[in-house]
Amino acid sequence: MPRRTRGAGRVQALAALSVAAPVLVLVAALGTRVGAWPVEIGYDLLTMQAGWFLAFVGAAAALGALVLSLGNFRKLGMVAIVAALAAGATLGGFVWQKARFAAGPAENISTDLAEVPGFGDLGDVRRGQGPGPAVGVEACPGVLPVMRQVAPTTAIYALEQAGFTLRGAGVGRADGSREGFWFGVDHDAVIRIRPGRTDIRVAARDHRPHGGEACRMATAISETLRAAG
Repeated sequence: MPRRTRGAGRVQALAALSVAAPVLVLVAALGTRVGAWPVEIGYDLLTMQAGWFLAFVGAAAALGALVLSLGNFRKLGMVAIVAALAAGATLGGFVWQKARFAAGPAENISTDLAEVPGFGDLGDVRRGQGPGPAVGVEACPGVLPVMRQVAPTTAIYALEQAGFTLRGAGVGRADGSREGFWFGVDHDAVIRIRPGRTDIRVAARDHRPHGGEACRMATAISETLRAAG
């Protein structure tokens, strides 16, 4: 029977703990996507609270694995190094994501703040705790109105190019929605078409920060519309 490497069990246990956070986030995201639990559990609780805590625990565990592996680094060092890299990447990813969320503009972007385009067709779907008042070009420099009346087909194309699924379109407007990949967070978009001006609005349905996702999508729509000539 081969002799067991001294300390291998502890190093392996600490290495397993070092990847607990990303595993939890993956389970949380998959569970939310398949409807096993709501986003309040999958994202708010499991990811942003429990996952954030486990990221620190994992970093400490990886450091412990490195220390323990020094006694037999030739056999245990690779496991400890992989654990340290995984834990460092996880904690760094959390820190980067939280900083990005804090720096991003509100998830409610409009090219017209005097008469903000509405999502009238959604009715009760958008009622509740939303992203707050709309912000414009000062917060999201790329979201510019189109100073002409675009064709409905152009508006539809711009929505689809930005990843939105079309909900409806007519002479005066085009509406779309986009579901996020990981946690199914919804953003809605409307392109309001009037003589001499076309306005854009993109807004999340929830109150959570998403790192300026609405700004990026609204900018993409604006750029497509303006490039259409």
